[in-house]
Amino acid sequence: MRLERGVEDLLRREAPQVLAALVRRYGHFDLAEDAVQDALLTAARLWPHEGVPEHPRGWLIRAGSRSLIDTLRAERSRREREDRHIQERETIPDGPVNAHDDSLLLLFLCCHPALSAPSQIALTLRAVGGLTTEEIARAFLVPAGTMGQRISRAKAAIAASGVPFRMPDAEERDNRIAAVLHVLYLIYNEGYVASSGDKLVRVDLAAEAIRLSRMLRAAVPGHGEATGLLALMLLTEARRPARIDDTGAAVPLADQDRTRWDQTLITEGTTLVEAAMTGPRLGAYQLQAAIAALHDQAASPQATDWPQILALYTLLLRFDNGPLIRLGRAVAVAMVHGPRAGLAELDTLSADPRLAGHHRLTAVRAHLLELAGDLGAARAGYELAARATLSTPEQRHLRQRAARLPAAPNQAALSAITSAVTDAAVNASPRTSHTAQGRRPAGTPADPPQVT
Repeated sequence: MRLERGVEDLLRREAPQVLAALVRRYGHFDLAEDAVQDALLTAARLWPHEGVPEHPRGWLIRAGSRSLIDTLRAERSRREREDRHIQERETIPDGPVNAHDDSLLLLFLCCHPALSAPSQIALTLRAVGGLTTEEIARAFLVPAGTMGQRISRAKAAIAASGVPFRMPDAEERDNRIAAVLHVLYLIYNEGYVASSGDKLVRVDLAAEAIRLSRMLRAAVPGHGEATGLLALMLLTEARRPARIDDTGAAVPLADQDRTRWDQTLITEGTTLVEAAMTGPRLGAYQLQAAIAALHDQAASPQATDWPQILALYTLLLRFDNGPLIRLGRAVAVAMVHGPRAGLAELDTLSADPRLAGHHRLTAVRAHLLELAGDLGAARAGYELAARATLSTPEQRHLRQRAARLPAAPNQAALSAITSAVTDAAVNASPRTSHTAQGRRPAGTPADPPQVT
């Protein structure tokens, strides 16, 4: 098989599996990651000339094993361990490798309780999700060097802990599952709405998050939040085929061609929601999934059950009072009680430093101003939001919405859209940004439908 354009995607997809195999076999998380990078570079150099091997993962594992063993040989203080690794290398088969998937074990390892929540997320996005350090840094709004140091410290903490590479027992699993769920949620978010670049969607990350969520639910079938998170992802993913128009611009939910939605995913997601909501305990993912199901089941925007969505958002605030959840509730308030009521809700959000300068707050305000008839201020708001986002498809969408509207007749008409944004941005602190709780700056799977 000769090298094709999809080889880069193949290497990205296989990297977490190869890393998991090396860590499980040899330990040394940090050295194993270096060995994986060496194997990927070797593959990138050889495969264009020699072709992709029949079993790419096995090839990469063997190449990574040789690199790792060479490193261990250089460390004379680990001579005893070197002998064991050399023996294990001889048992690596030539055929297909990894009959079972180690990704879930690697995920739990990255969510080790010795790590802070931001470190858990960063390490998982790097090791399991395959994001680069630069991509993770953008999601956390920190310099790439800072994020690199954070990831390095996380790997060192895992190595120092001596934790074996195995699925944790029931007690350990319960302690870590909240972090695991949140990490999967963020990986899917980055895939669903890429935080920057020319593509709105990163299908590879979204698919990986869904795959891992399926594995997690299979491991804990009675866990309501694990079921709810999988349902939320499926119901959101079902709308992906209609989210980008022919120009590459994002399409808001209200304008999407609903005949293009994936009904198989909607059916599966709705079934999971029903199962999750009948459990003894509710949580944020279950409630967000229920909101997504109401959107997906509506035959048209006008048929959407906004009163029930508003009630679910109000209940959701008891579990998650984050700014983007409150932003979603503000949209629901507007849909039920009118755009001026929604704008009043946004006024309370503008003081939240986690949303300072955030393009979603500005875009939602612009949309509600448009509904309220203040077209000049709405246009200014769309233009301001377009300048604030790093996503090219979202920029196109917001500029298209602005172009449909007349310009503001005077500066006074702009005050409704600019004053709250400016005041919040001035008062914002980097330590209290909207990622301070480990949340990414882009949208969530339950994004306000007028925005995405």
